Amino acid sequence: MQNKTPEKIQELFNHIAPHYDQNNDIISFFTHRFIKKNVIETLPELPANARILDLCTGTGDIAALLKNKYENVTGVDFCEGMLKVAHRKHKKINFIQADCLNLPFEDESFDLVTISFGLRNTENYDKALSEISRVLKHGGIFVHLDFGDAHKYADTVFHNVVKFIAELQGDDSYVYLLQSKHEFPSVEQLVELFSRHGLKYETRRDYLMGIISAQYCVKS
Repeated sequence: MQNKTPEKIQELFNHIAPHYDQNNDIISFFTHRFIKKNVIETLPELPANARILDLCTGTGDIAALLKNKYENVTGVDFCEGMLKVAHRKHKKINFIQADCLNLPFEDESFDLVTISFGLRNTENYDKALSEISRVLKHGGIFVHLDFGDAHKYADTVFHNVVKFIAELQGDDSYVYLLQSKHEFPSVEQLVELFSRHGLKYETRRDYLMGIISAQYCVKS
């Protein structure tokens, strides 16, 4: 198991923040933009005044897509470097630096909580999901987006692309990405984990032959 202490994660993502968007474009062949847009477009309808929380917001891509639909959107990230980029890109969104293992919000504060490519970077999946369930209203929606159960061929292609980018840039930070991807639970295991925290699985959407998967849940 790799080192996922808060200090290590902050150091890693603060380091890659300036080139994070560019590298995501290269690694995904720009498809991550379409995927994120599609995930938000396929959300169940929510009231216009819904309160939205985007965890592990990174440079704010998901928060910005949500802001196009809803006024009250809050983006949360643990890393100052990521939030600096997010603030620069999306000046009208409320971004907060906080730990998703200890969220600074009251119980049942949000109608929708999203987390993208972030749960696997936490030290404790159960604690993170417990906090998500706590701040989500009953009947509220939870969306998790991350790596999925990829076809073997697609997984090999992805692995080689990421490895090539890391070698080209002389930066081994993305080695962590590959390690965390392989250590992350399967979608089936995640669904079981979600259910333990009152997050009832409803449906999923897979992209790029399963390399990326979004799971949609409702708090029971």
